[in-house]
Amino acid sequence: MYDVARHALFLLPPETAHHVALKSLQVCHRLGLSAALAPSVTHCPVELMGLRFANPVGLAAGLDKNGDYIDALGALGFGFIEIGTVTPRPQAGNPRPRLFRLPRCHAIINRMGFNNLGVDHLVERARRRRYSGVLGINIGKNLT
Repeated sequence: MYDVARHALFLLPPETAHHVALKSLQVCHRLGLSAALAPSVTHCPVELMGLRFANPVGLAAGLDKNGDYIDALGALGFGFIEIGTVTPRPQAGNPRPRLFRLPRCHAIINRMGFNNLGVDHLVERARRRRYSGVLGINIGKNLT
């Protein structure tokens, strides 16, 4: 299934593929299919600086810039999720193209420029979440 999904996503521009993948994850979550996407996670709690993490594997900022997919990502079993980068005011980020694939290196170059809907949108989404794990928020400054 991974090979088919990867092939289909690689037919799309990188930024479009990113959005399609997240929207697909959200639909699967809403249909109750998250368990089929993620194997069961080994219970391995970690405590650090007064915070208790369900496990030591987390998701770094950048995937969910606006906090729109917190619950869908949380259902995959992450011990923590970091959302953002968000800025005080909404901004469009850098002009496109700004995300580039390096397939032979299994890598991407990200020159997005903190495109996001602003901190007010993110706070609204974070307040509505059901995910009970540790939630970090990456905050940056506006370009102008």
